Amino acid sequence: MKTVTAKEAKNGFGKLLDTALSQPVTVEKHGRPVIVVLSIDEYRKLAGKRAKSRSSSGVARALAE
Repeated sequence: MKTVTAKEAKNGFGKLLDTALSQPVTVEKHGRPVIVVLSIDEYRKLAGKRAKSRSSSGVARALAE
């Protein structure tokens, strides 16, 4: 799994997205991991069938629940 700083993620958001399509990316802030960015396909595998029937906005809502 690749790790980037929050500043790198902000300044290179397109690259972050491209990388996350092939592997999860951990984003660190002040040296501590705070989030993991992963592809929608990988998220769906982890979330199971429930996420497969949702739209992208539905997935965002599911994450907020």
